[in-house]
Amino acid sequence: MTADIIPPRPPIVVLCGSTRFWDALTEAALYETAAGRIVLAPGCNLRTPHPLWADPARADHLKRVLGDLHLRKIDLADDVLIVNPGGYIGDSTRHEIEYARRLGKTLRYTDPTPDHT
Repeated sequence: MTADIIPPRPPIVVLCGSTRFWDALTEAALYETAAGRIVLAPGCNLRTPHPLWADPARADHLKRVLGDLHLRKIDLADDVLIVNPGGYIGDSTRHEIEYARRLGKTLRYTDPTPDHT
């Protein structure tokens, strides 16, 4: 009787970036998946109307929950892909970059930035 050989786990990448670039995040997820990586990405686009966040108080609460959840995704990831069309990095993404750096995660960027903050 031979044991089944379990292939090694593919690398896990987490996508970080502003949801204003939702299409770019989706495109990055496609390319990363096609490259054989497990992709973790933002799961909600609060910029698009939806009953889950139609109430402003609920939207504020959800934004905090999603921010914490995204940090947990960074914890799980082997590396971080910053989706930053035109070099744009907002405050939330900057915070995620700082968090990933503290954890020693490898950072990649879709577009060049002056200093890769």
